[in-house]
Amino acid sequence: MSAGASHSRLLIKGGKIVNADRTFEADIYIENGIIQQIGKGLMIPGGAQEYDATGKLVMPGGIDTHTHMQLPFMGHRAVDDFYTGTKAAIAGGTTMILDFVLDQKNVSLIEAYNKWRGWADPKVCCDYSFHVGVTWWSEQVKEEMATLVKEHGVNSFKMFMAYKDVFMLPDHDLYEVYKQCRNIGAIAQMHAENGDVIAHEQKRMLELGITGPEGHELCRPEDVEAEAVLRAIMISNRVNCPMYIVHVMSKSSAKVIARARREGKVVFGEPIAACLGTDGTHYWHKCWRHAAGHVMGPPLRPDTTTPGYLMDLLANGDLECTGTDNCTFSGNQKALGKDDFTKIPNGVNGVEDRMSVIWEKGVASGKMDENRFVAVTSTNAAKIFNLYPRKGVIAVGSDADIVVWDPEATRTISAKTHHQAVDFNIFEGMVCHGVTLCTISRGKIVYQDGKFNVSAGDGKFIPRKPYAPYVYKKIDCRQKTHDPVKVEREPYTGPVATLPDENGVPKTPDTPRSRNLHHATSIGAGGQHVNLANDSTHPSTRVMAPPGGRSTFSLF
Repeated sequence: MSAGASHSRLLIKGGKIVNADRTFEADIYIENGIIQQIGKGLMIPGGAQEYDATGKLVMPGGIDTHTHMQLPFMGHRAVDDFYTGTKAAIAGGTTMILDFVLDQKNVSLIEAYNKWRGWADPKVCCDYSFHVGVTWWSEQVKEEMATLVKEHGVNSFKMFMAYKDVFMLPDHDLYEVYKQCRNIGAIAQMHAENGDVIAHEQKRMLELGITGPEGHELCRPEDVEAEAVLRAIMISNRVNCPMYIVHVMSKSSAKVIARARREGKVVFGEPIAACLGTDGTHYWHKCWRHAAGHVMGPPLRPDTTTPGYLMDLLANGDLECTGTDNCTFSGNQKALGKDDFTKIPNGVNGVEDRMSVIWEKGVASGKMDENRFVAVTSTNAAKIFNLYPRKGVIAVGSDADIVVWDPEATRTISAKTHHQAVDFNIFEGMVCHGVTLCTISRGKIVYQDGKFNVSAGDGKFIPRKPYAPYVYKKIDCRQKTHDPVKVEREPYTGPVATLPDENGVPKTPDTPRSRNLHHATSIGAGGQHVNLANDSTHPSTRVMAPPGGRSTFSLF
């Protein structure tokens, strides 16, 4: 680097630029946080700072689609706040996080949003934005969702099918939330697990004397996740609302998403670093602290083929984005559930290690190339959440959020050396190819060779507009044919069956009809009269199959 260089001007020389669509060799000139020129033999103003990236990959900074910094949960607060969490993100090559405003039921969404902004703005070291959780439903919530979209730059809302009596919404409320998301151009996100079944299964496990961390997975098996994923997609599809399934943790739920996408439904699946890099066999570890350190919801799966399967789907396009669900709790916080697994705070780390884990398990293993890596760690997220092309690509006019990456270098992940506040790392001892050499946030080198050059509050909130083209072009086309259309026909003028009253006396067609199903007839398929009465002298006719035959639908 040149002495006395301007901090508003930066030249990255000699690197190989990797975007989602192609790889090419070029220099990058940045001024005032924006990429100004890309190419060879650039005409650069004097006094620019220089970074030599010869022999290295130069990629768009990572976008973590799913974090929970300093989240209040189960009576405690996550130990990684917006400062330590985003500082760790930078060290791992992530330059933007999408966190969640997630408050209790009956709390105003606007008030919750303002509270979270008050926590984040003074602390963030990289850019960020918010999804907003909808944990209750009313006309007030409906109006506040619209206000958040129009005035506060929010275009995604998260709902829960799990955490009964805390965050969970019933299906009829989910239907209304999805309709509102569609009306305001937002994306509906879903934590998909069957909360009613989980509540019963938790009770059953405790009655069986299973109090350890293994009980967490046993009461939330993968079919509980897959059923909820299927139901969420079904409801959202009825109202033509885009659906984004957060933390896809199982093969079963991933199969549901893959099939839905191939049927043309607008649904996106987000595996996270945890389920791509490790598995749920840890819940049976003899060390309680080790087992509890992996407790999250939905849980990691004990099927050891799950990480590879999910990586395959991520590589081939059936799954789209990657986050971390980073929500960290210390050992003494996890110990709240030492005698009852239902009291273990749910959450694991990942924001610092996501990029390296996905490179190791995806690129170094030969499952995906460097371009697909950029797509699943940055570009697709930018497109879905309407940040593209400001974020997620190295292009003229884009924010200079860049990571210089050494694909040959290795590092060993450990809680002893990571930059997060949490005292445990679920990837402990994993050796990863792919190391961040330099992280650039809006044109400023904020991390280089293991050293930080960033302060709390340097990051900025990035508002997002509704109707992301990547999502809503298809939604809008579907809308033209989505709504049912009535059949125009001549009015029926033939005879109409009469319905007897409670005394068995026939009523005229003009008389208001009672809904007495013990004495009723109806017109069945083919025009025959079907007797609905439980009367042995008038046997009923059962319609055994709908027009078009029986469905052969199966969940998996």
